[in-house]
Formats: sequence, structure tokens, C-alpha cells
Amino acid sequence: MPKTSTKPIILDRDGVINEDLWGYVTRKEEFKPISGSLKAIQKLTAAGFTVVVATNQACISKKIINKKQLDAVHEYMSSLVQEAGGKIDCIVFCPHAPKDNCSCRKPETGLLIEIEERIGSSLKNSFFIGDKESDLLCATRHGCIPLLVETGYGGKTLTSKHCPPKERCFKDLMDAVSYVLES
Repeated sequence: MPKTSTKPIILDRDGVINEDLWGYVTRKEEFKPISGSLKAIQKLTAAGFTVVVATNQACISKKIINKKQLDAVHEYMSSLVQEAGGKIDCIVFCPHAPKDNCSCRKPETGLLIEIEERIGSSLKNSFFIGDKESDLLCATRHGCIPLLVETGYGGKTLTSKHCPPKERCFKDLMDAVSYVLES
């Protein structure tokens, strides 16, 4: 794929873009965007960012859903983003359970390496917006700039020793995107 001319930004999915069900989103009907998240992605798109999503989806390894069902959820998410005027350029996921000890499950960096290969651009010094400690660690390990949102697990993650400084912690994706656009 040709090298992208825009700056990439990485988003976690559950708890950042959509409501975290504290289980798994297994059907498109269960995918509920967090208020303002679709508009936030539209703003990133309008500003010329390459928007990529990196998400852990152990539901596949656990045989709760299969890849085709997950693809349907992602197609639905992408269509909602598109209807809002935005674009998700790339979605990658780890299908493994924590016990599998793979190299792609966040906090490992395999998903970010896969994104770099797919978009033809480095993610170093790119913003990575997440709600879990695993997102923050993945970002830091790969040389990205972690931003924390308080939606999803973010409220709990505020107490993590890996929490970014308070000026990089935000109420939700829209607040984080406002910071990114001002940076």
C-alpha cells in the first residue's frame, strides 16, 4: 500500500468509540456509539488524519463470535462513521485470549506493527486514544503518545501507575480529539 500523506491516529474501540458492554459486542445491534464519538472521528477525518482502530477481541478465541460476525460489527461501525462524515482507514484486532500469550494482544504492540504495514506509515509519535491500561502500555511501548478517555474503563484507569499526566486525560473522545487538533 502506498505511504499515507496524513498523520495516523490510533483509537481503541470498546469504551472509546462505543459503549463498553463489560462483555462483548457480538452483533451490530449491540454497537452503541458513545455520545460525540462519531463527530470526533469526523473532525479527525476533516483535519486529514488517518484514523485507525486497534482492538482486543478475545470473543473470537473464546468462540463467542466468529470473524465474520466481528467483521459485520466493524462494517456497521464504519458505516455509522461514514454517515457522520468521517472515515476509519484501517481496523485491526487481536482474536486471542489473554492466556494465549500472543504478540498482538494489547499491551503487546503487534497490532500497531500490523497497522504500520497496512497503511505504509510509522505510528511513532502518533496519538493513541484508549480507556484501558493495556492501551496506554501498548502506546508507550511502541513510541506513541497515550491519551486516556474516562469513558469505558477510563475512570478506573485514572488510578493506574501508567496513567498519563492529567493534561492528557479527557472526559471522552471528543475532548481528546479537541486536544489533538490543538496540538
